[in-house]
Amino acid sequence: MLPKSDARPKPRQAPAKSKSSRFVRMLAVETVPDGGHEVQISADEAERALLATQSGVASVHSFEAWFQVRKQGGRGRFHVRGQFRARVTQTCGVSLEPFESEVSAVIDVAFAPPSNAPAGGPPAEDDPPDPIVDGQIDLGALAAEFLVLNLDPYPRKPGAVFTETEADAKAETQDSPFTVLLRR
Repeated sequence: MLPKSDARPKPRQAPAKSKSSRFVRMLAVETVPDGGHEVQISADEAERALLATQSGVASVHSFEAWFQVRKQGGRGRFHVRGQFRARVTQTCGVSLEPFESEVSAVIDVAFAPPSNAPAGGPPAEDDPPDPIVDGQIDLGALAAEFLVLNLDPYPRKPGAVFTETEADAKAETQDSPFTVLLRR
């Protein structure tokens, strides 16, 4: 049997952080008037570097988003509609050369307090609302998510062409056990 130790939790100090580890723009839902609220956000140089790292691109030159936040019926629900636009440098999947491209998309998301989210079983809607956390919606995280979702996973520099190598040509001419199937 193992000896007993002091099982009381020991206080831990949070690591010191000088900067946030994600792009954040919090909106307190209690500040949204009945007629709605318009919000415009943009990322500074340090935040663009963070966005580049998080989204897997070489760099983010500009990043802006515009939102219209409106109350949606009762029960503390909100509708966020807007658009983001970013200018990024990606690495071409064919030539491995960097190139700039513009990424933009429409954002259209419903939010609700966690107590209004469906509990267990299939959701009542096709796309259940995102949670409002501590009475706030993080518009920065929302815009950053849409950046990642709208990046081309196989970026190709305009004009880049994949050319077959000599090794590829040799591999095609070699007989394989499956060559017989091609002849039928």
